[in-house]
Amino acid sequence: MKNPKNLFKSAISAGQHQLGIWNTVGGNTVSELLGGAGFDWVLVDCEHSAIETVEVQTCLQAIAGTPGVSAAVRAAGHDSVLIKRLLDMGAQTLMLPFVESAAEAEAAVHAMRYGPRGVRGMAGMTRATRYGRVDDYFTKAEEELCLIVQVESVAGFEALEEIAAVDGVDAVFFGPADLSASMGNPGQFDHPEVVETIKAGFARLAAVGKPGGVMALEPATAKSYMTMGSLFTAVGVDLVLLANAVAGLRSEFDAG
Repeated sequence: MKNPKNLFKSAISAGQHQLGIWNTVGGNTVSELLGGAGFDWVLVDCEHSAIETVEVQTCLQAIAGTPGVSAAVRAAGHDSVLIKRLLDMGAQTLMLPFVESAAEAEAAVHAMRYGPRGVRGMAGMTRATRYGRVDDYFTKAEEELCLIVQVESVAGFEALEEIAAVDGVDAVFFGPADLSASMGNPGQFDHPEVVETIKAGFARLAAVGKPGGVMALEPATAKSYMTMGSLFTAVGVDLVLLANAVAGLRSEFDAG
């Protein structure tokens, strides 16, 4: 059996925009729903949600029920043990939060790769190997793995080119929320300084030939970032969409 192709990695490498949505509700039902909703990629978030590592494989299996939709996973942190477990569960695209230096990016790449180029532990009976059925998985796995590092602080933007240049970093994802706090405007995701910094970030990534992405929950803002150069744009979060729908429904029955 051939190692499954990473459609997300292939698309952004070819300059094809990928529209995405965030999965923060655990279990397989919401993951399955999002997988079939027409987006190019679904990100399972272990950083800012109650989804634990042990639940990720179920989410990945649910998303895989819709052919052509790519799954990504955001790890809770940079721990190489967590990274190893997520990869063994079959995650081919990983996003790591709050990367601020080339050294941190290099450590992340090291955790993604088998020896002698890295420290990922070897196990044959995993979902990643299709339970031992993928031919030469240990020598070919790296070809279909995609590492996205999040740059979401002033320090990270100062080191952007150095981070992007690290061998094994496939893409950079900007985080407007944490960037707003780092710049002294917490919660002001659309603050002019935040937007201009991200806009310049896309130009800087384009200059070094590295794909960039961002999250924007307002459609107009998302479309604006796409014109600035975002190649993979997350435009929704399951729990936010649910909360907005519930509030909207309740407001239909307010007095007056």
